[in-house]
Order: sequence, then structure tokens, then C-alpha cells
Amino acid sequence: MSKKAPMSPLAIMRSLDADQRRAFIASFLGWTLDAFDFFLVVFVIGNIAGDFNMKVVDVGLAITLTLVMRPVGALIFGVLADRFGRRTPLMLSVGLYSVMELLTAFSPNFQVFLIFRIIYGIGMGGEWGVGAALALESLPATARGFASGVLQQGYAFGYLLAAVANVAIIPHANWRWMFVIGVLPALLVLYIRSAVKESPLWVSGASSRIGQRGDLLRAFAKNPWIFIYAIVLMTAFNYMSHGTQDLYPFFLKTQRGFGPGLVSTVSIVANIGAILGGTLFGYLSQSFGRKRSIIVAAILGLIAIPLWVHAPNAALLAVGAFILQFFVQGAWGVIPVHLNELSPPSVRGTFPGLTYQFGNVTSAPALQIELYIAAQYFPLPGGLADYATALSVIVAVIFVAVIVVTAIGPERRGIEFTTVET
Repeated sequence: MSKKAPMSPLAIMRSLDADQRRAFIASFLGWTLDAFDFFLVVFVIGNIAGDFNMKVVDVGLAITLTLVMRPVGALIFGVLADRFGRRTPLMLSVGLYSVMELLTAFSPNFQVFLIFRIIYGIGMGGEWGVGAALALESLPATARGFASGVLQQGYAFGYLLAAVANVAIIPHANWRWMFVIGVLPALLVLYIRSAVKESPLWVSGASSRIGQRGDLLRAFAKNPWIFIYAIVLMTAFNYMSHGTQDLYPFFLKTQRGFGPGLVSTVSIVANIGAILGGTLFGYLSQSFGRKRSIIVAAILGLIAIPLWVHAPNAALLAVGAFILQFFVQGAWGVIPVHLNELSPPSVRGTFPGLTYQFGNVTSAPALQIELYIAAQYFPLPGGLADYATALSVIVAVIFVAVIVVTAIGPERRGIEFTTVET
């Protein structure tokens, strides 16, 4: 296992050849645009509810069902990636979620809207694991930590782009136009097809043989605890991200009275923090360790909760959001490389994405749980709820869970990806 100090970020980027850069860019953009499409619903949930004459909590079901379907996509596209290579399944998943995003704009009613979001969830679920495998298998081991941090922050960058789209479009046009521009990720398919090569590890023969003889059920039977542990870990992580992101714009609008522009500004600031934190902690994990980096980030995030929701004005709330997401996504920046290193080699195209997305299933009701707890246990006069206090309590519990689950698990930093289990 490699324990050498990592190269500087600049040295890492210089060390990559053209094929490695293109594979990394494709994976980063796939996750960025995936997250962009997902968070469009978060920003216009109130508009959708009004258009379809539904309650906001009912429209939240669309987010829940999207998350529930992501393991299905991870399984389908992950199995394809293990058997037939990473590149084509990545294109298929990006194409699927792009088409569903466009169709969402033309939903005639809420039931059809839900169907499109369910199918969208399948495409979304396939992208992360396959894209991470393609990127990390194309890079040298010494670049994994930094690459993991940057790659995962495609999620935060997608959130940022959704916030920009919200402030640029919603004051001037119907919410449906947000989903019309959501078809743009389809252009990425053309880039992958023309410029990105297959994972060299898969092509080399070692991974090709693994893919042909590998079997998900066999891998699970051989080491079930690593699957179970990874799912529990990803459950805690997904509650951490969704618990701090999905309800936050709604909290800013309702309890703090912010307009769309100010909500988007705070969200943009928060996601700048997320991008910086994820990149930094991913990089530090190469020498500091995967588990220690996650635990330190979670502890510091726990400390930042009061400023995040209880700050007295917009400027300090933005600072709190920046700091909290710096540490939330700091922990997340380690996850792509951590899961790929924990994965049984024969199912590396499937294991990271599948365990990640199963964690998403259990965290799928996060938004609705937070809305329910706020309304039931922290009511305010006039039918409103104290979302700040509810979020403080819920997110504190989540951070503690992340710390505990991470601490009890294994770490395989620097393991050779060419290893074949016997």
C-alpha cells in the first residue's frame, strides 16, 4: 500500500497524458450535469406544486422516487460496465437522464411528471459509479486522492449551475424552461464517443478477464460484509448531503424570507465552499488517510451547524453555508476513491455505484422527514415551522453517524487496482 506523500495538484495535472485528462473530464462533466439536472427540481419545487395544484411535501415525492430508482440504474449500467467496458454504459446513462430531463418540461400533469422523474433516476444512478471507475482506472494511484476530490465536486458544481439557472430563468419564465435546458448534457455523449478512450485497465486483459468471469452475486457471497458496510456508510453520507442541501433553499425562502436571487446567491456561495472543500480533502486523503480525512471533515462540519442556520443576517448565513458545505463535501471528496479501493476487483464497475445508490434509497425520504419533523415538533405561529432548529438537530445526528460508521470500517488506501481476488 502506497504511503508516499502525494504530488502537488499542479504536478498531478502535468503528469496526466491526453487520454487520462479526457477520461477524467468526461466523468467530471457527467456527474456535474447529472447533479445540475437533479437539483433543478429542488429550486422550483414550489413552482411545480403551484402549477399542478399540489402540496410542496407531495412534490417532494418526485425527489424521493428519483433517489429510490438510482440503485436500479447503478445495477444495470454497472453490470454492463463490468462486462462490456466503462465507456458505452456511461454514454447510455447520460443520454437517458438527458432525454428524461427534456420530457419533464412537457409533463401535462403530476402523474406523468413522476414517471419521467422515476426513469430519470435510473439514468442518474448509472452515471456516478461507471464514471468514477472510468476516471480512476485511467489515472495513476498517486493521483487518486486529488482526482477523487475534484470528481466528486462535480455534484457541487452541478448544484451551483442549477442555482445560476434558477436566478437567470425563474424570475422571467415558467419553471418548465429549467428542464428544457436540462437536455444539454446530451452533448456530452458526443464528446465521450469522439474523444474518450476505454479504461486502460479494463482493456488490458486483466480487467477484461475479470469482467467476463466476475459475478455480482459471487462477489457478494465471498465478502458480504464489505457490501453491507459500504451501504451503511453511504446511507450516512447521503443523509449528510441531502439533509444539508435539499431543504435549505426552501428554509431560506420561507423562514428567512429570501427572494430567488438571494437564495441562489447563498446556494452559489455554499457550493463554492463545497468545491474547494471536496478538492482539498480528497487531495489530503492521499497522505492523511481516507478515514481520518472524512472524520476530521465531519467533526468540523458539526461545529459549523449554528452559523449555517441560526446566523442573524444573510451575509453570515452565506458564510455559514460556505463553511458547512466545505466540510460536508470535504468528506464526500474522499468517497469516489475510498469506494473504488474497497471494491472487489471483479465488480468495480458495479460496487461503488450500487452501494452509493443503495445508500441513496435509505436517505431518499430525507426532505420529507425534515419537513415532517419541522412541522410536527418545531411549529411556529401561523402554520409555519422552525426549520432552523429542526435542521440543527437532524444534521447534528447525521454528522455523528458519519463519524462513527467511518471509524469502524476498513481502509485500503493505494491498493493496486489490477489485483484479482482468488
